[in-house]
Amino acid sequence: MAEDNNIVLATKEQGLGEVRIAPEVIEVIIGIAASQVEGVCSMRGSLANSLTELIGRKNRGRGVKLENTEDGLLVDVYVFLNYGVSVPKVACEIQDKVRQQVLFMTGLEIAGVDVHVCGIIPEKEIPAIDPNNPFGEENGEEN
Repeated sequence: MAEDNNIVLATKEQGLGEVRIAPEVIEVIIGIAASQVEGVCSMRGSLANSLTELIGRKNRGRGVKLENTEDGLLVDVYVFLNYGVSVPKVACEIQDKVRQQVLFMTGLEIAGVDVHVCGIIPEKEIPAIDPNNPFGEENGEEN
């Protein structure tokens, strides 16, 4: 028999039944919340995630690991940050945003959010060569 990994949400009226949410749904919520923080370049993903994105399908839960323990939900978020941002400040913002969004959308309290910075992505340099004039010639005039 398959193991049921769904998380049961607390309901106010017991006569209506119970609400179960798949962990993948919470991972998507966390992934979107973390990627919206200013300073986050991207989320870490696997080769399978990269191939999936190549065919045009975004994986919003990538870079997120969710664990349901006796103490509560533990979250690991793996991110790449933009060069020049304050790493502790962005990490704290990710923790706050993830907690707020999960609480707002599911009513679940998160026991802990661990942020793992996998790398810093440098700014893209603008090429100094003009693509319309690759050899630096001034309209055919000689100097």
